Amino acid sequence: MSLFLDLHALQSVPAANLNRDDLGSPKTVRYGNAPRIRVSSQSWKRVIRHGVEEELGEIAARTRRVPAKVKEALEEAGWPAELAAFAGSQVAVSAGKKGLGIEAAGHTSVLLFLPESAIAELAALCAEHRGALEQAAGKTKPGQILPPAQVEEVLKRRTASISLLGRMLAELPGANVDGAAQVAHAFTTHASEPQRDYFTAVDDWSGAADTGSGHLDTAEFSAGVFYRFATVNIADLVTNLDGDTKAAHTVLASFADQFLMSLPQAKKNSTAPHTIPDLAYVAVRTQRPLSLAGAFEAPVAADGAGGFAGPSRNALAEYAAALNRLTGERNRPFHGHASITPQPLEGLGTRHDSFPGLIDAALQAAPLEQEREQ
Repeated sequence: MSLFLDLHALQSVPAANLNRDDLGSPKTVRYGNAPRIRVSSQSWKRVIRHGVEEELGEIAARTRRVPAKVKEALEEAGWPAELAAFAGSQVAVSAGKKGLGIEAAGHTSVLLFLPESAIAELAALCAEHRGALEQAAGKTKPGQILPPAQVEEVLKRRTASISLLGRMLAELPGANVDGAAQVAHAFTTHASEPQRDYFTAVDDWSGAADTGSGHLDTAEFSAGVFYRFATVNIADLVTNLDGDTKAAHTVLASFADQFLMSLPQAKKNSTAPHTIPDLAYVAVRTQRPLSLAGAFEAPVAADGAGGFAGPSRNALAEYAAALNRLTGERNRPFHGHASITPQPLEGLGTRHDSFPGLIDAALQAAPLEQEREQ
């Protein structure tokens, strides 16, 4: 049986630039013939991943600097710099049957995603084979000195976040991990465009005759109510965790919490946009995930007081109720919500007082044991 955990949130964000394009402007998207501010899935996914890793104590790194990090570890252990650099490069050269490409700067030609603890394991492997590395260090074509199978085994290790978000590494057979989580681009529920900010900085030590500022520039920012959506294929997560349903429960709880409580950190010192969602809606589905982005295809209009948060909550609830009617309330063993307002929102299931209470109720309704048996 397929099983999905769908997470929806509405979040009001004041003046900020959470996710910039190549020109430094807030990212945008046109939806329903209206301009919207957008935050890419990669941007929000990264901060969610870091939160999950910190909470679970399993840090992973997405990097091309594995040879350099192994070199640093060996130098700290007293290895000569040249031998340490050669050993670090051998980690890439000896990976699998064909090895990984090395670029001029000593980085791997592909981005690796591996547990942070792998660096110590690879350094220890180099130490076991130091004699062979010393003999081959001066050769023009030394070949693979480290045992390829052991190097490959370390590089293919997984953490909870790798099992959750996936890994692409075609160069090593069996290293690819199909991610269990999908994260959508966040976008404003209403029409919104970037705004410009002209700012100056005063030179505190300017002379009496000096006039003007020490620095002036312009920056862009945006504000709005964002619709956010993510879903986790629970069956895939259990598979990626080798059938460990207890671990899957822990990872799901952490991901759901970090989805709701995280915020991209760009420009945080100059904007401090530290809000949390006004509304969270969680559903457990047994057929397929179901985004509610269509609730905002027609941009939300401001209410009488000029705000978008209240109309956005109402639009989401009305759209969810309509989809519930169309689907006949099938294939959804649980749905519920937690909101800043005390009144329940019809169409969004049972109201819960808190985000943790909502997440716990959703996970209790998700039959993880059945996923292991499939």
